[in-house]
Amino acid sequence: MKILVPVKRVLDYNIKPRAKSDGSGVELSGLKMAMNPFDEIALEEAVRLKEKNVATEVIAVSCGQVSSQDILRTALALGADRAILIETDYDLEPLAVAKCLAKLIDKEQPNLVICGKQAIDDDSNQTGQILAALLGWSQATFASKIEVTQDHLDVTREIDGGLETVHVSLPSVVTTDLRLNEPRFATLPNIMKAKKKPLETISAQSLQIDIAPRIRVLKVREPDPRPAGIKVDSVDTLIEKLKTDAKVIG
Repeated sequence: MKILVPVKRVLDYNIKPRAKSDGSGVELSGLKMAMNPFDEIALEEAVRLKEKNVATEVIAVSCGQVSSQDILRTALALGADRAILIETDYDLEPLAVAKCLAKLIDKEQPNLVICGKQAIDDDSNQTGQILAALLGWSQATFASKIEVTQDHLDVTREIDGGLETVHVSLPSVVTTDLRLNEPRFATLPNIMKAKKKPLETISAQSLQIDIAPRIRVLKVREPDPRPAGIKVDSVDTLIEKLKTDAKVIG
């Protein structure tokens, strides 16, 4: 089984995002970038399947600028066998990413695609579902447990009422939730080994697909600051404040 794992370069989750002074987007200059946390979980699951001899090869893929190579090197250090960068200067939307991945999948012919359920920069939660639709593959979203049985997957997913297990046939697209696993850290020996692993670069233009943005961002601004809280000296005062000031109770 060959597994393909899309990974995205995003602002490190420990850093508070700030809007640019002109409102044209989020300020990224000089800030630490990292692999999308949900994609780390997807990669970890793929590597674990390979360690169980379920998978034979794990391929990490990223769509973006040349700077995304550092995230792919991280993926290689975490256990991916090889990496592919689909290079473009466009700020890709989920549909464009799915189109790029679909073209690559036609070439690589993986049996399974495991991707994070969403990216923490735009929170779209669309790429996996769109990709499955473009390929005509089965899909299982928000996976908290994945079991492979011959040519099928049993995927446990979290729903509002608890847990649901779906039985899907391969090939398939699976999107991962936070509770699926705990990603490993890249060790120094594996970081050194990653430098020798193959990293291929493909021009998005060579795929001959339309990846032009469909959405134009008019302005980005930070949310209004929350007002400071107050202390009250009794329950009666609290209730009165909730009635008169906050108006949350009648």
